[in-house]
Amino acid sequence: RAGSCGTVIDAYDVRLLADDGIEVPVGQVGEIVVRPNEPSLMADGYFGMPDATMGSRRNLWFHTGDLARRDADGFFYFVGRRADSIRRRGENVSAFEVEEVVKLHPAVLDAAAFGVPSELTEDDVMVAVMLRPRSDLAMTDLMAFCERRMARHMVPRYVDIVDELPRTPTEKVRKDTLRERGVTATTWDRDHR
Repeated sequence: RAGSCGTVIDAYDVRLLADDGIEVPVGQVGEIVVRPNEPSLMADGYFGMPDATMGSRRNLWFHTGDLARRDADGFFYFVGRRADSIRRRGENVSAFEVEEVVKLHPAVLDAAAFGVPSELTEDDVMVAVMLRPRSDLAMTDLMAFCERRMARHMVPRYVDIVDELPRTPTEKVRKDTLRERGVTATTWDRDHR
């Protein structure tokens, strides 16, 4: 199915759990947890990392840290990593979902969403945006674009236009680097425009 990771094979039991450990209903986002139905299908743990091993296993389930939703036919859809989740005023915001919307804008080549500390509580949503060559982008246009396509709590407060996104050798965006840099003098702030 387009956009899906597929369905579960018989050798494994896979569920989507909320933060409280309860399975989420169909269509809701939860963390992917896995356990084998046959012996010796999964590693016993992380080599030389007992704390990481203990942290990833609870109630006989391996907690992947991946967030997904499942449709009524059992197809799973990847949403993002739990570590990429932004907590904003009591709501969990998927950085992946914010990025997917921002990247739909015709002037945007790539984007990375992440949380930055809020003066109120928890985090505010920030997005670093790379523009397509010879493109220009008015921040108010980007905000209007986002407001039409995402829930209000997901709309970024801060936007930074960057020449490139910092990446690892495997081409993953270095969100830790972006978070460390945070809000700068060049950052556009929706609340103080």
